[in-house]
Amino acid sequence: MAADVRLCLTPFDPALEQAQFARAHPQAGGVVSFLGQVRQDGEVQALELQHYAPLTLPGMQALGDATLARWPLDGLLILHRSGVMVPGDPIVLVAAAARHRRDAFAAADYAMDHLKSESWFWKREQRGGEWRWIEPRAEDHADKARWAN
Repeated sequence: MAADVRLCLTPFDPALEQAQFARAHPQAGGVVSFLGQVRQDGEVQALELQHYAPLTLPGMQALGDATLARWPLDGLLILHRSGVMVPGDPIVLVAAAARHRRDAFAAADYAMDHLKSESWFWKREQRGGEWRWIEPRAEDHADKARWAN
C-alpha cells in the first residue's frame, strides 16, 4: 500500500478529504487526522508557502513511505498546500487509519512532526502589509527528535 500524498497548489476541502479517507478504510478501528490552518490572530494578513518541485513532492512521498514502514496502517493521507493563503485557510491535512487507535495517533503525529521540521517549503507571512520569512522553531526540531529511536 502506498500513502496518498499530494502537494496542493489550490485549496482543498478538509471535511470532504477526511470523509473520503475514512470511507476508504472501513476495516480500520481508528482514523486520526490533523488539520493545520492559517492562524487568525488579528495580525497575519496572509501566509505563503513556496516549494521546489523536484524536492518537495518526493520528500513528502518519502515521509509517507517512512510512516507506513514504522506503523501497521491501513491508510495514510498527507495533503499540503503551496501558494498564498489567508487566515482560516487549510494548510495541511494528515490522516492515518489503523486497526488500533494508538498506531493511527502515533503515525499522524510522526508525519506532522517531520513535516514541520523537515518541510520542503519556504514559509513567509504578511503582517502590516510587509512579508517576512519564517524559520522552523526550536520546538519543531525537538518534536522531531522524539522519534529518533
